[in-house]
Amino acid sequence: MTDWPEVRRLLAGEGIDVAPLLLGSVLTVRGVSVRITEVEAYAGAQDPGSHAFRGRTPRNATMFGPPGRLYCYRIYGLHTCANVVCGPEGSASAVLLRAGEVIAGQDQARARRGEVPARQLARGPANLAQALGLTHADDGLDLAGHLTGFPGSQGEGEVATGPRVGLRQAADRPWRFWLAGEPSVSAYRPAAALRNKPPSDLGKRG
Repeated sequence: MTDWPEVRRLLAGEGIDVAPLLLGSVLTVRGVSVRITEVEAYAGAQDPGSHAFRGRTPRNATMFGPPGRLYCYRIYGLHTCANVVCGPEGSASAVLLRAGEVIAGQDQARARRGEVPARQLARGPANLAQALGLTHADDGLDLAGHLTGFPGSQGEGEVATGPRVGLRQAADRPWRFWLAGEPSVSAYRPAAALRNKPPSDLGKRG
């Protein structure tokens, strides 16, 4: 679909509905195109696993803005993760881009990611963002002209669902979606056992 107003209308749906539609769509940034194969949905104030569960802050403000933008944040102070903002404006729904297949710009992706197998170039949310050259400075990026082939799950094979990765809160919600059989999809891991009290947003995403 190339009609961006219609794409934005579809992205204004709830994250749980938008997430599977992102599978098979293509995100292109800085010379690299990634076909999305794995995502996780987050539901803002209704979701203890979301950065927006306790309301708006300077860090998560993009999540409350119009749908069709990227919410980018740093995890552990080292890596960038990227979410597609969705839902009605003000709802703070988002879909974490967990994994994908690099289908164009492999040389640029390898320059950023190093000599790893092709299936691992964008496997995992931080690796996906790194392959695309995304940083925290891209927070708020309008996806018009960057997101194509949406909705993309039609004809892309079986869509599987399961619990989100690494969460301690609302961990049992089956809001992770992926294209079954895709080698780029990341492995499921539950949250690690706590040893010390974590920062307030550790174990939260999107």
